[in-house]
This record gives sequence, C-alpha cells and structure tokens, in this order.
Amino acid sequence: MNSRKQKARYAFLVLRLVLPKGSLERATLELFQEADLALKRSSEVDYAATIDDPRVQEVRILRPQEIPVYVAEGLFDLGITGRDWIDETDSKVKSLGTLAYSKATSNPIRVVLAVSNASGVKKAEELQDGVRVSTEYPNLTRKYFDMKGIKAEIRLSYGATEAKIPEIADAVVEITETGRALKAAGLRVIDELLISRTELVANIEAFEDPIKRHAMEQIRTLLEGTLEARDKVLVKLNVETDSLDAVLAVLPSLKSPTISELSGGGAFAVETVVPKSAINILIPDLKDRGATDILEIPLSKIVH
Repeated sequence: MNSRKQKARYAFLVLRLVLPKGSLERATLELFQEADLALKRSSEVDYAATIDDPRVQEVRILRPQEIPVYVAEGLFDLGITGRDWIDETDSKVKSLGTLAYSKATSNPIRVVLAVSNASGVKKAEELQDGVRVSTEYPNLTRKYFDMKGIKAEIRLSYGATEAKIPEIADAVVEITETGRALKAAGLRVIDELLISRTELVANIEAFEDPIKRHAMEQIRTLLEGTLEARDKVLVKLNVETDSLDAVLAVLPSLKSPTISELSGGGAFAVETVVPKSAINILIPDLKDRGATDILEIPLSKIVH
C-alpha cells in the first residue's frame, strides 16, 4: 500500500499522543524508534514532536505525573505513564495493557516505605502517630497510612526524597527499580505499597470510538511486538535426518520449530525463535549434534 493510499485509509485516525518526559523519556523514544514510530522534534528539550504515521495527529512529551490526568480529561487520546501515577492521581483511564520496559531494565518499579538503617523499626506498624513521611506520592501515602491506622505527617517531596532522612523525615515513600539508590542512602525497605509497570492508557471516550480504538490497538501491536523481540533471535539451520532428533532435543522454541524437508531428501531446514541469552551455549551445542549452516538473525518484532 503506497503512502497516499495509507493516508486516505487513515484520514480520520487522528490520535493525540502524550509520552513521558524525564526518567522514562529515553527508553520510550528508543522503543518508538524500534517500533518504526520514530519521533521527530526540533531539539531534545522540545515538548512537541511528530511521528510520520497517518494514525498520529500530534505528540507531546510531558511529565508522567501529569499524563493520566490529561488523558482522562480528553486533552490526549493515548498516553504512556506508570501505574503509580494513575493511582496517585486517581485518574479514570482505559488501560490497554502493560509495556515491559522501564528506565533501566524491563523490571517494574516498586513504591516502597523505607526508614534509616539506624532505625529500630522493622515494620510499618511500629511507626508512631506523628511520624514524618517525605514522598512524591502524597495521596498513595495518605491512603496507606489511613489503612494502617497511623496518623502520619505527610510532606510532599520534589526530589531527592531519600536524602530527607533523618533531619527532615523519619520515613520515605519512594520508588525503586533495583534498590541500589536506597541502599546507598543508608535506607532499609520495610513495606511495599505498589508494584508499578509502564502502561499504555487511553481516554475512555476516545476508546469507545471504533476508528480511534482500531488505531490505538495497531500502535499497541507495534510496541508490544517490539518489546517481545528484544531478547530473542531467529535461529535457522540445516540438519541431516539421522541428526534431527538430537538437534530438536536441545532447541528451545517460542512454539514448535518450523521443519521443512530439503530438496533431494535426507536433510531438513529448521528454524525457530530462541532467547538471545542462551545463544552462546546453543549454537556450539547444535553444531556438536550435527547442525550445519547455522544462522542467528536479529528480530525487530514478534506479533502473536
């Protein structure tokens, strides 16, 4: 389908998209680049961007804290933010699913309650009324301490939250992905409030529009397919009939391997998708078991 026909087909698919600025920004832009949805903007500090795709009318890059609110209000049709900010702002949005990436790894972040290592407190219930808690999540924190029946003095933090102990706060509610920053600050986690993953969220009214919903689902397919392919490769090989079973015995696969008999008989072509982490062990093992003409091919997307 040529470009003109594509634009005609999606003439009414005009999604307003908002993406996160800050810690998730680089990882998000890389994901969109790999998904063939590359963003163009005049500079790295520009808040406006474009995507050369007929489904996307405009793109803004804003703080993830604001994104659930703006999507819920209908200022944008589709956005990417964290579950932590959806719950913190109590925004009514339609989640289209999680996207398995974050700022440093593919792991989710955790919203945790932490105290100083020097503190004798081992669990939240040991904190006393009047405890000073510094956090960027005042609503989540207030709900948590209300549930525990503890009257906490909650102080909004604008960053460097872990540095507030002990002079400014007795405890913090903070996010962690690896735990290294909290440990380096001399803090110990005593409870977990929330596991937060990156989510693709839509305005509820926009999602009810079948044309817009179709565009949203297509973009989701591209993003999820790209993430699925990141840690996998395609392996192709040839193997003679008497070695086929030995090769298949060590060949992991996403589903069943594709096996085709070669012209002339007596040998097969085999291909399958495997985890990239295992490839350094797998390829020599395949060769030892009789495989030949082994190819390792990078993947851009896997769409089920």
